[in-house]
Amino acid sequence: MKVSIIITARNEEKYLPMLFEDILNQTYPLQNIEVVLMDSNSTDNTRKLMEEFKNNNESLSVQIVTNERQIQAAGFNEGVKHATGDVVLKIDAHSRIPQDFVQKNVNEIIAGAFVCGGNRPTVVDSDDDFSKTLHIVEESALGSSIANYRKSNVKRKVNSIFHGMYRKEVFEKVGLADERLLRTEDNEFHYRVRKAGYDIIFNPEIESYQYIRPTFTKMIQQKFANGYWIGLTSHICRDCLSLFHFGPGVFVATLLILMMFTPISFIPLLTVFGLYILAVLGLSIFEISKQKYNHTLLLIPFIMIAVHFAYGIGTIKGWIFGFEFKKEYFGEEEKS
Repeated sequence: MKVSIIITARNEEKYLPMLFEDILNQTYPLQNIEVVLMDSNSTDNTRKLMEEFKNNNESLSVQIVTNERQIQAAGFNEGVKHATGDVVLKIDAHSRIPQDFVQKNVNEIIAGAFVCGGNRPTVVDSDDDFSKTLHIVEESALGSSIANYRKSNVKRKVNSIFHGMYRKEVFEKVGLADERLLRTEDNEFHYRVRKAGYDIIFNPEIESYQYIRPTFTKMIQQKFANGYWIGLTSHICRDCLSLFHFGPGVFVATLLILMMFTPISFIPLLTVFGLYILAVLGLSIFEISKQKYNHTLLLIPFIMIAVHFAYGIGTIKGWIFGFEFKKEYFGEEEKS
């Protein structure tokens, strides 16, 4: 079975060499692997690294294609069009994969799956204490997502998958990723996959890793953008999102509404916010208790709060601007 690995990258010179090494170390026969590298007009050495990888490994089939639109969905779609394999494997540029990653995915496909994947815990590429603290927040129950692909040990059908492997025929029936959605394209695509009758199989024995945002500022920007696109997407495809996605937005909106009633009574606002602070502090103490102490761990509750409010405010902004986005979105469909 020929596997086409699609990697879309823009300015990923820091992470690509490690990922390339991981690909070369796969236990799955390299003669049955094709690598489609989508360069999103990088301004660093990303393109050069891609070319060196291709030239230094002539026994491995490598294609380098320019992703003119520069967005992830467009890069993946173009990669699928260039892929000649029986199955397509999507891997993020700032990720790592174990030696048996391709083989275990192929085994699942051979067993009958049409779409499969596994756990995707996050990792940090720095040894400084603050980076490790950011990682603790990212991996905590209130820090990021409860998606099955983050941490689970049960094999089952799921709604979405990360670093998924797809039989080529899935795209022929379902179509490609929606390039109008910049951060929720996977949610919408997997929703169409399920509607088409395909099961998405999660196997905990399959595991890959993704590097988190290396700074507090980048983490907050990412959470805000994620929330914003959740808000926008809720206007066009509510069913592709879970209730969990709306938690921070509903929480922040609730606080804003309760603030309007403070001239009447402070009690509702103080009660809701107080319970929230207790939950954050409780989880923070639990996380800190598992770590070797350093002073940056005391920032965990503040980082959690910042993450929640960034995501929540982003979602509210998306809800507001989503009305216009919906008109433009469906207007494009009518024109086409």
